[in-house]
Amino acid sequence: MIEPFLFPLAGLIVGLIVGITGVGGGALMAPILLLAFDMDPLTVVATDLLFATITKLAVTQGHHKNALIDWQIATRLWSGSIPATLTVLIFVQQGLVATTIDWITHLIGVLILVSAISMVFSNKIQIVFSELRVENPRYFLSLQPLFTRLAGVILGSLVTITSIGAGALGAVFLKGLYPLRMEPKKLIATDTIHAIPVSMLGGVSYLLLGFTDVPTLALLLIGSIPGAILGGKIMFTLPVNAMRIILSVVLSVAGWKLLQT
Repeated sequence: MIEPFLFPLAGLIVGLIVGITGVGGGALMAPILLLAFDMDPLTVVATDLLFATITKLAVTQGHHKNALIDWQIATRLWSGSIPATLTVLIFVQQGLVATTIDWITHLIGVLILVSAISMVFSNKIQIVFSELRVENPRYFLSLQPLFTRLAGVILGSLVTITSIGAGALGAVFLKGLYPLRMEPKKLIATDTIHAIPVSMLGGVSYLLLGFTDVPTLALLLIGSIPGAILGGKIMFTLPVNAMRIILSVVLSVAGWKLLQT
């Protein structure tokens, strides 16, 4: 029997990390629900999507107030991610995506490991692409819109199937595609705002299909909403890069454990 207070505690921890780093809504909560609370994969995806949506909504007002959101980039991502999300949802509704079998757990594990690795090397990726941006500015800029939409397609598909990808993987895509524009706090804000409609579409659709564990979601949000708000307020005072390294270690362990199940 799981103690009820553990759900708000888990929500608080994940909410803080989301507010501070923009990462963790899916990548942290999914393995917690799978490993610690022993929930089935489809319920985890459905519940995690709404959890991530509401938690990230709690910090967007602060991002908008501080003019940290790059709306042009977010719009380009949405033009790929939202159609991809809707397509995957149609496949799920038609039974063409079997999200109740073991492979979904393993896919979540793989994505968590990829997210962890990408967080460690994301700064190096940004440096490499910054050099390419400076050396071939016209060519680089001409490719940005197309590749941003393609990144959106990838993120939308992965998030809708697994609830993971919008945070850590999204950050890597943005650092590579917009290496000169993506300073840390703007990156967090833009990455966060992009994830909201994608996870909302998936979360609401799964809710209507009856896959969401609503009581668990409510308990998680009791902790995550104040945690996210607090994290958004203190993000300016904390070493975000150092926290991302610590988070990558935690995610690596969680991803490896999921691959062993």
